[in-house]
Amino acid sequence: MKRLKGVVFGMLLLLLNAGCLTAKNRPNIVLLYIDDLAWYGTPVPMNSAMANSFMPVLQMPNVQKLADAGMKFGHAYGSPMCAPARVCLQTGQSAARSGFTVYLGKANDPYYDYNKEYKYFPLVANVSDLEIDKEAFTIAKALNPMGYVSAHIGKWHMRGDPGEQGYEVHDGATDNNPGNTLTWGLKKGEPAPKRLPKDMSDPKLMFSITDKAIGFMQDQVKKGNPFYLQISHYAMHAGRECLDKTRQKYVKHPLVQAWYKKNNKDPETISRKDDPANWLAMGEDLDGRIGAILDKLKELGIENNTYIIVTADNGYRHKEVLLTPELTQPLHAAKWWAWEGGIKVPMIVKGPGIKPGSVFKGNVVNYDFLPTFVEWAGGDPKKLQNIDGVSLADYMAGKVPDKVFLNRNLYFHYPHYRTSVPHSAVISGSFKVVHFYERPDIQMLFDLSEDPGEVNNIAKQNPDTYQELYKDMMSYFNEVGARFPKVNPDYDREIYRKDPKTIRERLKWGPFEGKRTLDPDELKY
Repeated sequence: MKRLKGVVFGMLLLLLNAGCLTAKNRPNIVLLYIDDLAWYGTPVPMNSAMANSFMPVLQMPNVQKLADAGMKFGHAYGSPMCAPARVCLQTGQSAARSGFTVYLGKANDPYYDYNKEYKYFPLVANVSDLEIDKEAFTIAKALNPMGYVSAHIGKWHMRGDPGEQGYEVHDGATDNNPGNTLTWGLKKGEPAPKRLPKDMSDPKLMFSITDKAIGFMQDQVKKGNPFYLQISHYAMHAGRECLDKTRQKYVKHPLVQAWYKKNNKDPETISRKDDPANWLAMGEDLDGRIGAILDKLKELGIENNTYIIVTADNGYRHKEVLLTPELTQPLHAAKWWAWEGGIKVPMIVKGPGIKPGSVFKGNVVNYDFLPTFVEWAGGDPKKLQNIDGVSLADYMAGKVPDKVFLNRNLYFHYPHYRTSVPHSAVISGSFKVVHFYERPDIQMLFDLSEDPGEVNNIAKQNPDTYQELYKDMMSYFNEVGARFPKVNPDYDREIYRKDPKTIRERLKWGPFEGKRTLDPDELKY
């Protein structure tokens, strides 16, 4: 189903107010977009009251430097998986509005997913739009009339053509594959390397991506153009890659050594996907590339007129937090789920007018970036139409958010099967409703301020709060034309419950009443 998801480009150009800024003094914007990085996946605590809101073993001094010099967001949200997150970011729209809710194969129907794999599942789930609309009003298109030159370097993962979306410099419609440099290009049947080669020089293309980004910045400074630069790293996605010298540092770490011993693993023979030293080294290598960007901004003399954002597309579940014996997983579930573990992400912003070491406690979401960038560039975000995000510019400059902002609804919609099941969520302030379409009879409400791990379902104790948020969510989904699954007349309970993914995760992380059973890696919660 092809739907118009943005305002026509020409119409919006007439509405944008370029203000009194000239090209020379408009700020530059650099977004460092990290793949598959959990809320707690950096050494920067996202919640000072939670010891497991950061990764103590990992060293990322440049990310720490950004946090010290900028603003930290303790309640930032992405999407359940990477492709919809990228569309949300580009368009300022929720996934429910854009229709791009998952990145899966070819649609055989404009609305329902009749994939044979799910033939006997409880629901007939939905398909998703297959690519970002050519008509979409993206960040690059919004900034272009204000004199900006835009580049998207690295992972695109929205199909379509970045050039048609306003990006003058880009790597094409890339997906996950180019970043898996050890397997990209292998012939069918050719085995993937089980361990990292000693001579790896460009893990996850981190170094070549950074070099290209630096070249772009140099060109724009030379030409006197303000620029938007999105560096979409393939790290920290699965397919762990890192420099050997960095890995050796973590191999020798006492906590990693203790893990090898406990799990009877030899660092010289362990598979690369299982080795915690590989993940930690990948993070530190990535931090070094972030540092290279920061150094170049300073060298070019534009550091003080550049906004720098570090954030991630979706949440994740990193086992490396457990290397520190007293720590447990802080959030429920993982990528592919609208539980906090799947959608909560780290976010740090440094730039003109942002107080060093500041912390923003309100909820923010990936579709807030477009209006924020428009305001930074001198445009009027209030004139943007058909978007769900709001500008964060004033809040980053010190404005205290009011109750309207703090209690606004953030929407997450995933009407699909894969690892998870069709479900949706809405967050308002500290309250969150999660709705599973297989079990509409189980009402679920959580108070994230008291229960960040979503352990206690308090819907029965707070029926009015639940009903208000649930009705708001469904009303919004209907308003924006979201797709909904339907009951499957061919449902076979036995077949469904024997499916490996159902056994492993669909049932474990599905709906519940009262208090849920903790996972083994949460037992100290």
